[in-house]
Amino acid sequence: RKRVGHHRGGQRTSLHQVPGNAPRPRSIPAAPPRHAMARSSMDKYGKIGDQAFARMEKVNSDLLALTYGALVTQLLRDIEDVDAVNATLEKMGYKIGLRIVDEFLAKSNVGPCQDFRETCEVLGKVGLRMFLGTSAECVQWNRELTACTLVLPENPLADYVELPPHLTNRLWYSNLICGVVRGALEQLQMRVECRFQKDTLNGDEHNMIRLELKEVMREDYGDDD
Repeated sequence: RKRVGHHRGGQRTSLHQVPGNAPRPRSIPAAPPRHAMARSSMDKYGKIGDQAFARMEKVNSDLLALTYGALVTQLLRDIEDVDAVNATLEKMGYKIGLRIVDEFLAKSNVGPCQDFRETCEVLGKVGLRMFLGTSAECVQWNRELTACTLVLPENPLADYVELPPHLTNRLWYSNLICGVVRGALEQLQMRVECRFQKDTLNGDEHNMIRLELKEVMREDYGDDD
């Protein structure tokens, strides 16, 4: 059973179903070498993400972490099957992701992305910054540039959480994030697979989410007649 406490009174973070801001830095795996243009783009999106986050409404991060912890705890009590809880958290996040795209487009000041790689940079530097309060690095790209790993130096959802041994390496506590990413990208006509690879709650050094593009969907407008 999770133990969730709160110690950061007064700190505030962005809120839109997906919470948080956490101040404790960790080292992250180095990103592969990039061209100067790609590096410039990444720096640009980092600044855009900070500006967008500053415009978001704020809520107490302790309350947010406790609320999410209570949600996961209740699901474990009601469902009693860890795999089903993981799936439920992902589905809940998916529904959130479908809804937040319009707000992202309205408040982020980001133009259309040229490819999946740029989309992931925007997701990591702007989207997660706006709604989760932290940014992610995009690393470990495949040769086709259709899959990468998002490395989160911090996971605000997991603040003050300690998993008991019987849930370690079984419960993906923050699986809501994967659902949000899947739902948001599907609204942008990209079907993706998104899953946690590593989680500091399981004793891993980093929080790592694997993201893979499965299909670029085409909008069907139907017959004009």
